[in-house]
Amino acid sequence: MMNKVIFILVDALGLDAATKHCGFLEHMVEAGQGAKYRMIGELPSISRPMYETLLSGLPVWKHGITSNDTRRRSRVENMFSLTRRAGLVNACAGYDWLLELYGEIELPFRLYRDRFYLDGCGDIMHGIFYCTDDYPDAHLYADGEYLRRQYAPDFLMIHPMGVDDQGHKHGALSKEYAAQVGHTCDQIAVLWENWQEDGYQLVVTGDHGMDPLGLHEGNEPIQREVPLYILSPAVKPGDYSGDTPVTTLSVAPLLCALMGMNPGPDMKPADTIGIRFR
Repeated sequence: MMNKVIFILVDALGLDAATKHCGFLEHMVEAGQGAKYRMIGELPSISRPMYETLLSGLPVWKHGITSNDTRRRSRVENMFSLTRRAGLVNACAGYDWLLELYGEIELPFRLYRDRFYLDGCGDIMHGIFYCTDDYPDAHLYADGEYLRRQYAPDFLMIHPMGVDDQGHKHGALSKEYAAQVGHTCDQIAVLWENWQEDGYQLVVTGDHGMDPLGLHEGNEPIQREVPLYILSPAVKPGDYSGDTPVTTLSVAPLLCALMGMNPGPDMKPADTIGIRFR
């Protein structure tokens, strides 16, 4: 039975932009090979609080990462701590804030010391991290693929920042933002065959959207609505984005269910998160 998961968190991937420009993922849903949900992000619609919410299944008031400037380690159970405790292997290719949350380093992140976090002793076991928002997505996916091939993780997180970078620079209605959404989806399309052959399920979502001014943090639908794509034999295929939306509190219990792993003690039960399992 498949129980390995690749979790791709595309920073600032809004629902409308994904629907228009993520051709491969939309094709998989249309062809009956995957599922799509509309997901409403928790508030505030900014990155560091939503990383913790997505990976812990907890709202901001409960996990305490309330701002991008809340710089400390996570104090709650999360996907990295749960997989490590379960005797599984985890890995992460992503932005340095993830290592600050789930690694065992002296804060703040320092590029020349912390970029390669291999055989780490924190919640994250193996990682490669970057700290510039314009770090190329293609290079980031290559980092993730190195970790996958080197360590065969049961849980691999890949976190590209290019969409967020172009959104802040040009706004959500720009050609640049749209092109970057298509580019990052194309990286997934190139790699999916190898991932599937090696027994991985795939979950793709965003932490928040982006507005036409290149901003996010507030309560507009364009800032909060993101897609949730699931390619897994454990989930019924179909486009459910027109139905009642799920929330970012659903992602961590979904990941646990796909891995056959008990959720954290404060996560929602998998049968209450609005995902149609087989």
